[in-house]
Amino acid sequence: MRRGRRSLLRSKRAIVGIEAAIILIAFVVIASALAYVAINMGFFASQKSKDTISRGISEATSALELDGVVIAKTSGGKVKYIAFPVKLSVGRSEVDLGQNATVVSVYAPDDSFALLDIYQGVNQSLSDPTDLDTVINSLPSTASAIFVIYNDDNDTVLERNEKAFLVINLGTHTVDEYHNVKIEVKTEKGATLTVERSIPGGLPTNDYVDLG
Repeated sequence: MRRGRRSLLRSKRAIVGIEAAIILIAFVVIASALAYVAINMGFFASQKSKDTISRGISEATSALELDGVVIAKTSGGKVKYIAFPVKLSVGRSEVDLGQNATVVSVYAPDDSFALLDIYQGVNQSLSDPTDLDTVINSLPSTASAIFVIYNDDNDTVLERNEKAFLVINLGTHTVDEYHNVKIEVKTEKGATLTVERSIPGGLPTNDYVDLG
């Protein structure tokens, strides 16, 4: 009888040991699954944070940057036309300068006028943007602005190997000597490119002036 009881106790202990092992294994598997989920969630959150930071930086910096001096042309001793070259900012691969993707505005607080959204797109018929007289003559008589792209491939997209010239006609408005003028170029993506200059004294009657 004693041997039978001992055998029964040993069998029960063995079964209890196996059950405990199964439960322990189950806990380990569940813990592993939870750890996997937690790690994946961490990677997902890190990637989302990285994407958000990248988008924030992209929107905080302008897609365009000034790539030369600002040139003005006078009419009757006052500034009537303004032109300057731009290029892609560092890290940008391309920017659409189409009329529906870009906004150009001009402000002259000293002369009390503001020209809002006067942009009329890229003039693809002009092959030499440095010939400012030809570009200016292509503008309408009203307040307007156009881009002419140098080394263009017959589209409205400014790419890495291209350079764009923004040419502005103030229309019936002019900017006097010692007054300020500010141009804002807002593209579809990125912050606004702002170019502000002070008009020097001693302006010629009808000629070009380097505004720096």
